[in-house]
Amino acid sequence: MYALVADCVSKKFGSRTVLSSASLRACPGEVRAILGRNGEGKSTLLKIAVGVLQPDSGVVRMGAKAFLKAALPELASRGVFYLPDHDVLAPAMDLWTQLRLFERRFGVRAARDAARVANVEQLLDRRRASLSGGELRRAELAHAITRKPTVLIADEPYRGIAPVDHDALTSIFRMLAAEGCAVVVTGHEVPSLLAAAHHVTWSTGGTTYELGPPARAVQHDAFHRNYLGPSFPG
Repeated sequence: MYALVADCVSKKFGSRTVLSSASLRACPGEVRAILGRNGEGKSTLLKIAVGVLQPDSGVVRMGAKAFLKAALPELASRGVFYLPDHDVLAPAMDLWTQLRLFERRFGVRAARDAARVANVEQLLDRRRASLSGGELRRAELAHAITRKPTVLIADEPYRGIAPVDHDALTSIFRMLAAEGCAVVVTGHEVPSLLAAAHHVTWSTGGTTYELGPPARAVQHDAFHRNYLGPSFPG
């Protein structure tokens, strides 16, 4: 059974149809990557799945419960952790203070252990402005680790960080999946996303296609031709 599903979702902004019939499926023990060009509705689909946006049609399900109007606070109380594509750390507090506050309010896992797993122990006395892009993203993921979510939805986590930091994020996503978390990530850093993913979903033309494991996905003719491009190996 999927941990979280947004099924047959449609969404318009004004006269522009962003999604016509798209689905997100988060599976326990897997990292799932949603790939697609800019403007194909990946972020919109994630926001609908976590209850930040409401769809024009479609339904969100978590386990056996269906939500016609999903809301992030309720989904979060059921184990969903949403990492958006913008900064989420408070600028005025150091990382350790924020992690401890988060642990006291929401934590399942110790903040110190989460900092170790995310490799931010040496950054605990630092504030947001002094962190590099990769450090900031690992610090944000330390909060997710503290929460020990059943579902992690991360919108473009690799964006704007140095390639050397990609492997660190991939290790965290894989570790969470190995512990049973259902991880869904989006982005345009194709090699890193394919290396992280157990399963690939292609978002295009307002809908989604489940392509399966990365090795199979890169062999998909339309996906390879229209998204990866002819120079991509495979």
